Amino acid sequence: MNNYKHNPLRELLEIRNQLSYTKRLGFLFGAGTSKAMGISDIASLTKKVEDSLQKDCKKDFDSIKKSLDNESQHIEAILNQIRLIRQLTNEKATKSFDGINGERATNLDKAICNKIYEIISGEEQTANLKIAKSFISWLNWVSRDFTKEIFTTNYDLILEKSFEDLLIPFYDGFIGAYEPFFCHETLDGKSKYDRPPISWIRLWKLHGSLGWFWKKKEDNTYRVIRLSSGAKEKLPDSELVIYPSRDKYESSRKQPFTSYFDRLKECLISGEGIFIISGYSFSDDHINEVIFNALNQNNRLQVIGFFYDDNPLEKIISEGKNFPNLTLIGPSKASISGIAGEWKHTKKGDLLDPFWDKDKLKLGDFKELVNFLILCSGIKDKIENQIK
Repeated sequence: MNNYKHNPLRELLEIRNQLSYTKRLGFLFGAGTSKAMGISDIASLTKKVEDSLQKDCKKDFDSIKKSLDNESQHIEAILNQIRLIRQLTNEKATKSFDGINGERATNLDKAICNKIYEIISGEEQTANLKIAKSFISWLNWVSRDFTKEIFTTNYDLILEKSFEDLLIPFYDGFIGAYEPFFCHETLDGKSKYDRPPISWIRLWKLHGSLGWFWKKKEDNTYRVIRLSSGAKEKLPDSELVIYPSRDKYESSRKQPFTSYFDRLKECLISGEGIFIISGYSFSDDHINEVIFNALNQNNRLQVIGFFYDDNPLEKIISEGKNFPNLTLIGPSKASISGIAGEWKHTKKGDLLDPFWDKDKLKLGDFKELVNFLILCSGIKDKIENQIK
């Protein structure tokens, strides 16, 4: 990090101006956004799952965790390794990999997903939905010529609950009433007649959802179905779809994960637009590749990342990925137009005052970011009335 100093008030004013005229608007939310509302982040979730597993499952969990690099000892990397074992052993008790047979790997996978469901479902009961409702209400009021899209790596159903509480329509690619199935044609269609209304906000869950389950078909392939709240309790043996496995797809149809990543690419390379990132620490290489490739290919794209601490920002800068059209906003540091530096204590302004505390910028906190977006919009009263 060099000695360059950035003016926080100037940058916030620039972001407000960009938001006022951009036609295309997208968002990527990571675990930090849900954490701001009371849901465990990946580190906390890993610890809670680990502590709740019993006997053989706990032993196998610990074995797999220890086999991974220190940076990969989290629940998603562990699930990925378990599913690799399931694939290599064909889920058979007679075949083993790394000391764990296929049957035990399958049981461990299901046990972990069940615990994740229990933990997050419980936390949702006390989550602060006002933050999510405020954001969704603001986004719904924003008038745009293109669809507004939210991509998220979170499994929880906070956004869905907030949409429904506010009676604001959204679309996630699933169709149906009995067992809604994923219909990729509604994402891939090029004509405006192929898609739901432009006013419907799009919600794409890149790592799965607590409302998704694998349904096995007669040909031993699987499709993803979306079930209503409480479905897990009614169907205890159903397998939850979180953090996509490598090869568990119905070969004849595109599944959500593939289609959502295609949609992310399309959103980022399709001309001028702003893409805002919050609560995401750039720990998923697949998502990172899509973002950095788009920044390199589309100079009309402006990506703005807000970070709760400076570590992810510093990592991106150290790898030389701070593109000129990538703005990185940390509590004490920033990278603007490819230039890294620290915030300079400056004369405060009305826009900066609520978000500046002891030489730190607070917009890495999702709650504060939502407050900033609402303040920039000039419709704070309308939004507060809607969420009451």
